[in-house]
Amino acid sequence: MTTAEIIDSGNAVALTSGGRTFRYHAIWLRDNAWDAATRAPGNGQRLIALRDIPARTRVSSAEVHGGKVRIKFLPEGCHIDYDVRWLMDHSYDCPNKPELGRVSDDIETWDGRLADHIPLADFGQVSSDRVALSDWLGGVARFGFGKLTGGPVEEGALFRVADLFGYVRETNYGRHFEVRTEVNPTNLAYTGLGLQAHTDNPYRDPVPSVQILYCLENSAEGGENMVVDGFACAQRLRDESPENFGLLSRYCARFEYAGEDGVCLRSRRPMIELAPDGELIAVRFNNRSAAAITDVPYDQMEAYYTAYRHLGEIIDDPAMEVTFKLAPGECFIVDNTRVLHARKGYSGEGSRWLQGCYADMDGLRSTHAALVQELGLAAQ
Repeated sequence: MTTAEIIDSGNAVALTSGGRTFRYHAIWLRDNAWDAATRAPGNGQRLIALRDIPARTRVSSAEVHGGKVRIKFLPEGCHIDYDVRWLMDHSYDCPNKPELGRVSDDIETWDGRLADHIPLADFGQVSSDRVALSDWLGGVARFGFGKLTGGPVEEGALFRVADLFGYVRETNYGRHFEVRTEVNPTNLAYTGLGLQAHTDNPYRDPVPSVQILYCLENSAEGGENMVVDGFACAQRLRDESPENFGLLSRYCARFEYAGEDGVCLRSRRPMIELAPDGELIAVRFNNRSAAAITDVPYDQMEAYYTAYRHLGEIIDDPAMEVTFKLAPGECFIVDNTRVLHARKGYSGEGSRWLQGCYADMDGLRSTHAALVQELGLAAQ
């Protein structure tokens, strides 16, 4: 049974259901009304601004009927119905202080044990089956990483992967870039050297939030790909040394790329980025693109480098990585604000050719959410 009670002289409503009570301010309820006078029926966007809602808005009545609660607001005198389940799902009445470095409920952190549970799908199936596509995109959103197999072995096939959920983000590297051995390359990714786990393009603001790497040839010895969950590494750092976590989230690092004519990219962001309430929202780690760190006070610089080294040691720990080798027609995708990727060194014998491109997580999440609604599926 659900009940509603007016509290604080009409400035709030207490909704009780299943033994739990949730409080909502009158101004919050009025701002989040879904009636046709407040929200556009087609797209749900607000038709009024906060300035149109009286500053002294209060509740004069609140009655529950079935799964709805009807609220009357003064001084407007309007009656508005709210879905009880929607109110429960959007409650902000949380008595406990949020945990520093936590992740949102729709994210699952992982370590090397994910190897047997990688979000994996067949390219042909996700291209033709919307349920399969929704499942795969949901896994990528939750774990920040996924693989596709069975794709065409042809140049430009990676664009068909991006088309599954969004749009290619073009950069100074072009719509896509080639990853294979070069003489005098402009970027170390184009050599046979092993690469430490890193996020791409930290010198951009904003960074491309999705990276796709698609395999066309891979007969060289070595060259295995590795992925590491940066959020799991940040939380491990927090648990092992709150001081080191605080240093890397409090002070900005600097990143820079100027490896070609006409390009000079710079950014200033922390290696561990938190929202104002302490939620983890991004990790940036790329030793090759790190510029001089100048935003840390003198008396904190040595401690900062200790924290920087500590995070690097966690990232380099084999227990944190998932390793795999791509075959032609296979690709992997990462959330570049969270998951670091790396490559083991490979020999000059044989051939190794990958194509890469960037896209953005907002398109991926939007496509997944729209599919969940369209198909009536449970969100992952």
